[in-house]
Amino acid sequence: MKRGGERALALALMMAVGLSGCGQPHLEAPLEEVTATPVNTAAGVKEEKPFALACYPAGGFHPINGNNRINLMLSPLLYRGLFSVDGQFRAKEELCESYTVSEDGLVWTFHLVQASFSDGSSLTGADVAASLEQARKSARYGGRLKDVNRVTPGDGSVTLTLSRANGALPLLLDIPIFKESEDPQRPLGTGRYYLAGEGEKLCLAARDGTEAPVDPIPLRSISSGDDLVYAFDAQEVALVDADLTGTNSLGYSGRFETTDYPTSTLLYVGCNTRSGACRDVRVRQALLRAFDREGIARRLLDRHAVASPLPIHPWAECYDGELAESLRQDLTVTGEILKLAGWEPDEEGRLRQGRSALTLRLIVNQDNIYKVTVAEALAETLRELGCDVTLAKLPWEEFTVALSRGEFDLYLGETTLTADFDPEALLSGSLNYGGFTDRETDELLERYRGAEGTARVMAASELWTRVAEMAPVLPLCFKNGSLLTQWGRLSGMKPTQRDVFAGMEEWKVTERS
Repeated sequence: MKRGGERALALALMMAVGLSGCGQPHLEAPLEEVTATPVNTAAGVKEEKPFALACYPAGGFHPINGNNRINLMLSPLLYRGLFSVDGQFRAKEELCESYTVSEDGLVWTFHLVQASFSDGSSLTGADVAASLEQARKSARYGGRLKDVNRVTPGDGSVTLTLSRANGALPLLLDIPIFKESEDPQRPLGTGRYYLAGEGEKLCLAARDGTEAPVDPIPLRSISSGDDLVYAFDAQEVALVDADLTGTNSLGYSGRFETTDYPTSTLLYVGCNTRSGACRDVRVRQALLRAFDREGIARRLLDRHAVASPLPIHPWAECYDGELAESLRQDLTVTGEILKLAGWEPDEEGRLRQGRSALTLRLIVNQDNIYKVTVAEALAETLRELGCDVTLAKLPWEEFTVALSRGEFDLYLGETTLTADFDPEALLSGSLNYGGFTDRETDELLERYRGAEGTARVMAASELWTRVAEMAPVLPLCFKNGSLLTQWGRLSGMKPTQRDVFAGMEEWKVTERS
């Protein structure tokens, strides 16, 4: 057995025997990708290449309603939220100075720091409330704020009233706070930079009193398809934020450095708990221990992922390392659990229960080559176990139809969870394509959601244990985002999921010519 094998086998068999009688987040679709226009230079003439960033002026710069990936990357330079979320998924106070919570956990009052917008006007509770109200109605933030019933401005404060308790509410409030301006696509912010200039002279200008390693930052206008790749290779754009294993990942070449950062984007296998072989909880438990997550993260995703058997990132506070260790790949454990479920190999090694073979239909969206590669590896592992596997590679529309109709035993899915790692969508909400229901899981989820501090860590451990026992989803890994920079041009970067410019005051920038 592998490390922790004895404990894993004991825990797995205990689960199998004990259960023998027994706005949401969405499937990840890419944001619109647009790219920067290259700048032509005269042959033989060296032109100084200042630190510049790409933008898409036609898409506007509204931090709530905008949907352009490049412009949204710039948002943390222009706007701040009540909180930010660091690389360990911890909330850090930004525009919030302190807060109080009612005894029942439903009323949160946030006291604001003294801050001003780029026009010099002071931040008020009304500004924060207006921003959060607009966020509640938006496609981008509406899901995470679905439990907010009321937003009430105060004198230097704002109060949020919830329909159900959430002890990790600050992790959901890294939402940009803004103030409307004469240009509806360029609201005012409290960030270290503000938008200045127009057209070819559009730039980010540093506000007085802020630490800015570059001032101003020219913005290279975006117009069409593959130009961002060219502009980056030509050093006209200093950095790009990329999902190097995404459907719309672009092919960068030349010499550049990659700084990965953790995200809450989970790659997982979903199970049909209503019909087929995976209706048996013991089959799902067996499969939970069948897959080589470390190999998937390292080899198949080129190390742009972190393996996890739990629906929470290993760097997060509420991750249960001991439980995760017990769920490592162990085909001996898998075989023992399948035997308890009545599946044993015949002379040819095929798993049978009487005359019936263990058949599984695994579906995957064919539009992402990385996911197809992962699905092929999963299917091969299942065949080596003795399962009769059909791997269906489907276009996106056919894939979603098959999910909605339950035409699968297993599917390879991807979703971005909120920073509080609330798995409700997977277990009972919009992503519960497998039809899973379990009252105990629901009760543990409610307890986890409402708990704070040490109590939340304990509640999380109980929830993750129950999720592993029932195994409606089989987590594989959390993907990384990647900040690409020109070789040797930048140092000191500490990007996070929501802010690739985090800690920018500590950057060291080398100009190029």
